[in-house]
Amino acid sequence: MRVIFLTFFLVIIDQVSKLFIKGLNIPFLGISHKGMDYGSSINIIGNFFRLTYIENPGMAFGIELGGKLFLSLFTIFATILIIYFIYKNRNQSLYLRISLAFILGGAIGNMIDRTFYGIAYGYAPLFYGKVVDFFHFDIPDFRIFSKTVYTWPIFNFADIWVSLGFLLIVIGYKWIFKKEASHIGGLQTDSSLLENSSIPADTNQQNFTNNQNQTSTEIKD
Repeated sequence: MRVIFLTFFLVIIDQVSKLFIKGLNIPFLGISHKGMDYGSSINIIGNFFRLTYIENPGMAFGIELGGKLFLSLFTIFATILIIYFIYKNRNQSLYLRISLAFILGGAIGNMIDRTFYGIAYGYAPLFYGKVVDFFHFDIPDFRIFSKTVYTWPIFNFADIWVSLGFLLIVIGYKWIFKKEASHIGGLQTDSSLLENSSIPADTNQQNFTNNQNQTSTEIKD
């Protein structure tokens, strides 16, 4: 479960970056940061890569699925499921656990936005918040699956963590399951050796018993 520390670190990066973009004002702590104006952009690499502040009511990369309440509750459920899966596989491959830690970090990062940002910034009730996005790449239009993509969706660190986690699993799934299969095969081999080693022991015990019976018969005679 030590990979949870990695998840915690990823969530911190995600939330700090979002608060830097959106702004934060906590008077009693003396914290005041204006952030960016909604819809404004800061050029990083010309017009190719910019920081553009928008808020996304949907899933990662602007994908929409159901209403806001459904999406927030779905994200919470998925987060709990991933935590359970990490715990269940706590003795398995470190590679797999790191991949899941990235996915969990991204899920928690966006879940915080959807669950708490609305009420924290005073624009929506609990579970009705919007996700802060800001990484903006101006990629030329391209076609995929007979559909034209005019611009790459604006995204955030949490989206990167989720994508990276799934990418690691896709790249390493053969190695992960091959290692697990070898581990299971080793356990089965050890079990077979134990079973085979018990056969001579049983035979020796039977011979010893027969010899005792034969000796007893000879004494009686």
